Amino acid sequence: MSYVSPHIKEKFESMPLDLKNAILARNVHLENMNDLMSVLEQIIAEGEGRG
Repeated sequence: MSYVSPHIKEKFESMPLDLKNAILARNVHLENMNDLMSVLEQIIAEGEGRG
């Protein structure tokens, strides 16, 4: 189960629903913006691999 720290919850909630769902589906533990950016980079890299 994924976790989003209250410290970054506002930033997370401002993201598009599809992107939030993609992040949460990864069962990640997000404590800070670095954690969030890391997951976003993984998603981008996977998307580039499909193109």
